[in-house]
Amino acid sequence: MSFLAFMSIFLLQTEVLLGLVQGNVHYHEFILKDTNFTKLCSTKSALTVNESFPGPIIRAQKGDTVYVNVYNEGRYGVTLHWHGIKQPRNPWFDGPEYVTQCPIQPGTNFTYQILLSSEEGTLFWHAHSDWSRATVHGAFVILPANGTSYPFPKPDGEQVILFASWYKEDVMTLLDETLKSGGLTTSSDSYTINGEPGDFYLCSNETTYRMSVDYGKTYLLRIVNSVQNVDMFFAIADHNLTVVGADGAYVKPIVTSYIMITPGQTMDVLVTAKQSLGLYYMLASPYYDGEADDFDKSMASAIFQYNGNYTPPSSPIYPTYIPGYYDIDSARKFVTKFRSLASAEHPVDVPLNVTTRMFITISIGMLHCPNNSCAGPEGNRIASGLNNISFADPAVDVLQAYYRNISGYYDASFPDEPPNLFNFTAEDLTTDNYTITSRATRVKMLDYNATVEIIFQGTNIMDSGENHPVHLHGFRFYVIGSGLGNFNNVTDPLTYNLVDPPEVNTFPVPKDGWATIRFIANNPGVWFMHCHFDRHMSWGMDTVFIVKNGGTNETSIRPPPDYLPACSKNSLFGADQSMLQMGE
Repeated sequence: MSFLAFMSIFLLQTEVLLGLVQGNVHYHEFILKDTNFTKLCSTKSALTVNESFPGPIIRAQKGDTVYVNVYNEGRYGVTLHWHGIKQPRNPWFDGPEYVTQCPIQPGTNFTYQILLSSEEGTLFWHAHSDWSRATVHGAFVILPANGTSYPFPKPDGEQVILFASWYKEDVMTLLDETLKSGGLTTSSDSYTINGEPGDFYLCSNETTYRMSVDYGKTYLLRIVNSVQNVDMFFAIADHNLTVVGADGAYVKPIVTSYIMITPGQTMDVLVTAKQSLGLYYMLASPYYDGEADDFDKSMASAIFQYNGNYTPPSSPIYPTYIPGYYDIDSARKFVTKFRSLASAEHPVDVPLNVTTRMFITISIGMLHCPNNSCAGPEGNRIASGLNNISFADPAVDVLQAYYRNISGYYDASFPDEPPNLFNFTAEDLTTDNYTITSRATRVKMLDYNATVEIIFQGTNIMDSGENHPVHLHGFRFYVIGSGLGNFNNVTDPLTYNLVDPPEVNTFPVPKDGWATIRFIANNPGVWFMHCHFDRHMSWGMDTVFIVKNGGTNETSIRPPPDYLPACSKNSLFGADQSMLQMGE
């Protein structure tokens, strides 16, 4: 046994004896290192966990505790995030770079403690530093606790289906070039299903992923979208899908021929193998509703392959229907079907008495460049923001600055509404008073147990309106309403679903539309909120919530671990020159 493993197990056993963990305890060791892959007729080196793409699956049960010792043998600093896991009072191990920790330096290690609570179903883990999520990610499967079961008949089998982006070039080099130039990002060269592009790409049909099934059996597909910058449609030829879960919570069953899933979302989907023995395509196709049209227009495929004695066809059966790249109506139709299960075993508790209201605009904008020297419109730098503020990473992570009362690294003044009210979805929002954003590290303070309602308003500034998948760390929240156009504070609240709204961690704010969420701020700590398109996050479409402690130890942030990665110049761009700070 290595010294690293010995020390981690010693730490784990000590915490068990002290009663600091709950449920069963699991231990994993993740080695971050560069690994060579050959895809799309070319070979490149990419950062991975344990030399696999996608990374290893973590399996646990509801209420368990998981330890992951991460040893970084890569070339730059990295952090990991346990997407959708609330981490009660435990923000130290949530993972977003410069929000709850600084990067794990090359040649060092850091052990994450992951506290499972109410989550049940499929979630995932991924790198949360720069764009390393492209190849550093994997599924996180949370099974029902002992003595409980699924709210549907137990499937005969299950399979993780994970979507990702593949770039022929090094993603960190592409990010470096993009942020230095201030222009548009480079699109991926393909999408993948379980690490393979599939039959519709060069040099790929020999490695297309195949899922073997038996006639008459029902399978639970644990679907994860870890694509970088675009939503995805998914369908299986001639097979209906039944969605039974989303984001680690159960939903009322949705029978459909396709799904639309955004980056950051996960879904549990049942499919029964009851067609003629044969081969059937599983397709993952991009959905894009923006005006720039700058996305990877290709399609990943896998094969749903029946076992048995039959003559395989010359090619798999193709779906009779999968929505096209720009099919806004099909995407919207699917998204609006979600309802929480709201059963006795899986109840909902929608907050009714709101104490904190926020109205947050989501927009693409610009930052001025000296001498108009950047590659964005009019020589400016492309930026994005919430309430016209592009988030800037501090040199010391927000959590340490808050917990240790270190001033100068953030400003607790994130506004409850945008600086100006106007027709957010108009077609002529191109002048500086709309397009120029400000850059700052501004956070929102929340009292413990505050009931929070946030209305997110999509905008069409610079003709850049599009669907935005917004993810909030540390919470699951209820999406009580959404619609198209500008939010109307008189009529739109009348449409809210306060009975069985979906409870999720990531949700799409529709193009030129709005969405309203509610949650109770009962998880003290520092929690990141951002668009899950990586390029929008890089451009500043982020903010931070700080939930204050309650009046007892049980309602306060847990003490920090004995060791945290040092805040020094150890990420790709250095602690004092990360992301949007590169334009200064």
